[in-house]
Amino acid sequence: MTGNAGSGGIAHDGLGGTREERTSARIPAIAPSRTALIVMHYQTDILGLFPSVAPALLTHTRRLCDAARSKGVGVYFANLRFSPGYPEISPLNRNGQGIKSLGLFLEDRTAPELAQRDDEPLVIAHRASVFFGTDLEAQLAGQGIDSLIMVGIASTGVVLSSVAYASDADFRLYTVKDCCYDPDQVVHEHLFSTAFDSRTTVLSLADALRLLA
Repeated sequence: MTGNAGSGGIAHDGLGGTREERTSARIPAIAPSRTALIVMHYQTDILGLFPSVAPALLTHTRRLCDAARSKGVGVYFANLRFSPGYPEISPLNRNGQGIKSLGLFLEDRTAPELAQRDDEPLVIAHRASVFFGTDLEAQLAGQGIDSLIMVGIASTGVVLSSVAYASDADFRLYTVKDCCYDPDQVVHEHLFSTAFDSRTTVLSLADALRLLA
């Protein structure tokens, strides 16, 4: 049976309640004081690589950041950054050689469109995972945080690596698909229907804004 519009234009589909109500019912509620939004690699050099999609990603993620702030959810930023000459990159690290060849991630900054606040931590990482070699997990533990909302660029890089670690570390995880991007859209879609769906609660931006309302 196809859905129809009930009073006030709210969509019903004959299954009991609105789609929004049933979506909300399947999403585990958050405790704001124990939840953090982790914004990964939303930095100027990376967004500059994807100019056609950067404006939409920034708009979506700014809305998510502002909703988290209003809810009392801490916002953490994590950027990829290296010293001149890339001494942090091992010659054995194949992915690192690709990063080094770009000549980026030396002096770039968090995208100003996200309006990072002075009290919002910035974690500097030298690998795909925002946890590897950083104190992010210790910072989260110190604040009693056990639930993470994770977004980032790219899905096959920082998001995949960081979700895998955070899942093994027993965090309750949410990913917001509309705030993640990968130039390989086939793999992006596959990850959200497989690896991310099995480890996280996958949300649309609309889902996430309802969760943070």
